[in-house]
Amino acid sequence: MDKPLQLLDESFSRVLAIVAHPDDLEYGTAAAVARWTAQSKQVVYCLATSGEAGIDGIEPERCGPLREAEERAGAALVGVDTVEFLGYPDGVLEYGLDLRRDIARAVRRHKPDAVITGNHHETWSPGVYNQADHIALGRAVIDGVRDAANRWVFRELADEGLALWRASQILVPWSPIATHAVDVTDTFDAGVSSLRAHSEYLRGLGDSDAMSDPEEFLAALARPVGASIDTRYGVAMEVITSD
Repeated sequence: MDKPLQLLDESFSRVLAIVAHPDDLEYGTAAAVARWTAQSKQVVYCLATSGEAGIDGIEPERCGPLREAEERAGAALVGVDTVEFLGYPDGVLEYGLDLRRDIARAVRRHKPDAVITGNHHETWSPGVYNQADHIALGRAVIDGVRDAANRWVFRELADEGLALWRASQILVPWSPIATHAVDVTDTFDAGVSSLRAHSEYLRGLGDSDAMSDPEEFLAALARPVGASIDTRYGVAMEVITSD
């Protein structure tokens, strides 16, 4: 890491994780989720798409249900029982009012203290560009969390019986401008198991590092972060304070 990271304040009790695809949370973040569920924190997963365009050799009509099942299995391994899918099309996810409204709706329903989302920045690191769905979803989450606390935006949500809710922070794992970290040394193995649950997806990746050795792939991400906070494994986080 370029500079030491601060330990994340984990005083929250309810977490809503909103990401674009099945497997997005399993690339390291699931180990943090396992830590939190072991602390009796409530964690809910909400996925914008079913990842139906994610396996080249399987047509979307079969791939979507398969990947939903893998996501539920992986979530269960880290203590998450509730996994929701918003039904947006994989690969062509667009930032817009419908997506913001659905995110605000999920926030009002689940009432999280903290919301997790994916990297909304253009890159992961210099020269490593992010994927369009991740960028669109992450930016919509930042705005949708704010919308959930504004009585004059998406007023139809009040008609659905959903009261205003203000989440205190948004956490962005693996952000290129991360400032904080979570020690996942004790729950690293659970995170690996959660990724392995995506067996068909990993098989579809072919000769990728994640497919050939998921444990070492995740360890290579987690070791530098862990070193920054004087532990073995860590997950880096950007912290966005809700305004």
